[in-house]
Amino acid sequence: MSVSQQVFLRDAMRRLNLTRDVFAARIGVKRRALDTWLLPEGSQEARSMPEVVGRFVTEIVENESLMRKYAQSAQFGPLRDRIAVEGKHQLLSVDQFTRESVEELFRIADLMQPIARRHKVSRVLEGAVLGNLFFEASTRTRVSFGAAFCRLGGSVCDTTGFTFSSMAKGESIYDTSRVMSGYVDAMVIRHPEQGSVAEFAQATNIPVVNGGDGPGEHPSQALLDLYTILTEFSRLGKLMDGAHIAVVGDLKYGRTVHSLIKLLALYKGLKFTLIAPRGLEMPQGIIDKVTQGTDHVVEQTPSLNEGLVGVDVIYATRVQKERFSGEDLEGYTADFQVNKALVDQCCGPDVIVMHPLPRDSREGANDLNVDLNDDSRLAIFRQTDNGIPVRMAIFAVLLGVETLVQHSLRDVTWSPPTHIGPDDSVFHGID
Repeated sequence: MSVSQQVFLRDAMRRLNLTRDVFAARIGVKRRALDTWLLPEGSQEARSMPEVVGRFVTEIVENESLMRKYAQSAQFGPLRDRIAVEGKHQLLSVDQFTRESVEELFRIADLMQPIARRHKVSRVLEGAVLGNLFFEASTRTRVSFGAAFCRLGGSVCDTTGFTFSSMAKGESIYDTSRVMSGYVDAMVIRHPEQGSVAEFAQATNIPVVNGGDGPGEHPSQALLDLYTILTEFSRLGKLMDGAHIAVVGDLKYGRTVHSLIKLLALYKGLKFTLIAPRGLEMPQGIIDKVTQGTDHVVEQTPSLNEGLVGVDVIYATRVQKERFSGEDLEGYTADFQVNKALVDQCCGPDVIVMHPLPRDSREGANDLNVDLNDDSRLAIFRQTDNGIPVRMAIFAVLLGVETLVQHSLRDVTWSPPTHIGPDDSVFHGID
């Protein structure tokens, strides 16, 4: 087997659209045995899958009639070509993806996990340089992209803010993009104006990744969010098809939710509950895109108590105060807050609570409450950790090295911690 058994089995379940319980029954093994085969390499409880099981799973995956029943029609050719924008290997919008191409990207992200977890090292991008061009404040996204590129052996050049850029002197987006393209091999761009990243992309043939364009899109955030949901659902024995997703907060200006809801719409039979104060509702154009020609259901409400009942995922966002001025924030008070008491009242023990971060942790803030920090249902730090393998996968695909990673791995020479966060909650199940 050229890939780890964890990646092999996860990919098989995704392609067949089966939960762990159904998959275990299909291949004739106990759920607990499957769980131990899915543990990361190096885990004390991890067990090797019998060779006969591997052959049987391969047979199932390669069974055309079964694949037609459970999976989408196949697309061929390299992933970078299938998601290309006008022939360019760039990532500007989640609209570039189909369900199949998303899941292929996630299979590559699974391959990156040993590197992201600091167990293995790869140098497939050695010599390549990333230009991290952030014309808007960022911590997580900028550092996450930089770390992902470095973990593959590349190096990073950063620039932050307008004040310290040539744009402050009147330089055009076209000129900036063309000049930087002569210096670096790929660019990640964040800009406060919607559509600006697309302008950068038009002026170059090197890979460009949209790191957020004002209230527009944030495709890499949506991808890591979906990857997190699928990973958590796998642990909990749930499928994405038919899930109930609640999106909470500033849905008018929140670019993360604009991208995420479109990406989630690639699946079947979802129920979306959109919970926002008056005046900050999801743009109608995005709702129309999600519902037209699909079996998805969209409900809107300003009430947290009504909207959170029975959901599988709570995706909370902060108010994007930097996006507007002088608008009435009626209903967006400290009471409009996802906290432990509310989650306990409205949701079950297996709900997943997410947030794109940053969250306002100050007392009295109307953001996701810190009293959930030690609750196993809070997935925000597992969410941010997942940003590294997903962004590594994006770079590997756009630069055409995804097939080289598995054969380039070697052990790390330092001693990483067994647990990154000292206060990370212990949760039931496996990774």
